[in-house]
Amino acid sequence: MVNIGYRAARIQGSWIRSLYKFAIPWIVKRPISQVRKVEVNVFSLSCDRDLPEQVASIRSFIRYVGIPEKFTVVSDGSYSERSCQLLRQIHPCVNIVTLDSIVKDDLPKSIIDYAQNSPMGKKLIVEFSMPIDKATIYVDSDVLFFPDAEEIANLCESIEKKPRYLPDCAEAFDDRIFRHTWEKSNPVNGGFIWLQKPLNWEIAVERLLQLENTPNYFTEQTMLHLTMHRNNAIPLCPNKFILRLDDQFIYADKYTNNKIALRHYVNPVRHKFWLSQEIWK
Repeated sequence: MVNIGYRAARIQGSWIRSLYKFAIPWIVKRPISQVRKVEVNVFSLSCDRDLPEQVASIRSFIRYVGIPEKFTVVSDGSYSERSCQLLRQIHPCVNIVTLDSIVKDDLPKSIIDYAQNSPMGKKLIVEFSMPIDKATIYVDSDVLFFPDAEEIANLCESIEKKPRYLPDCAEAFDDRIFRHTWEKSNPVNGGFIWLQKPLNWEIAVERLLQLENTPNYFTEQTMLHLTMHRNNAIPLCPNKFILRLDDQFIYADKYTNNKIALRHYVNPVRHKFWLSQEIWK
């Protein structure tokens, strides 16, 4: 039997995304209603293909969290100059840099090799290299923010030091990284992390070096998971910081409302990103 609701949502999402992409030159010029400034630096790695999601994500962050000191979009190398200009027009806080420009001098060669063969290796470089001298966020381009994201601004202004992470709804791991079953507990999703100080990646890098074969798509998230827990990270409230797949095959977005802070629209539910009214604000 054909799932009409699911197919309709996917078709509508694709159509709206195409319309949004066409309208980006006008969308980026629209003022965002926000005056609150937040002492936080934000990083997001994306590519030219993801320009529509990146534009919508940045605008929703500024609208509901506040104006960060910098919102740095790290290009994977594919962003055109035109796309960079469009991103800068969103707000003066938006900055575009190349991946090479933020690489740490002491970056392990194993991570560089991983980045040459996988986009997730590039993401690992950003997570490993982004400077952290104050509250710092890494967020994927397919994350939308909602009215209760003010909680993020309050966290940035607190004296809290322990890292925060977005809880995953399922295990998405490279099992070769683990040495014990208990290390898999409380899965970390790499779509949104909040830090106040640099992470200690020592154990994760050591495990990467011990891999007999090349890293795979899930190696980055597994290394981040292991690192966050080794640094005593705390999960964000899963009822406000949403990563769910149980509404994948229905038309509606079960979780979009004024009482959530964000939703990470991972690939199986990516079409629902474009069904949200937030993208047009």
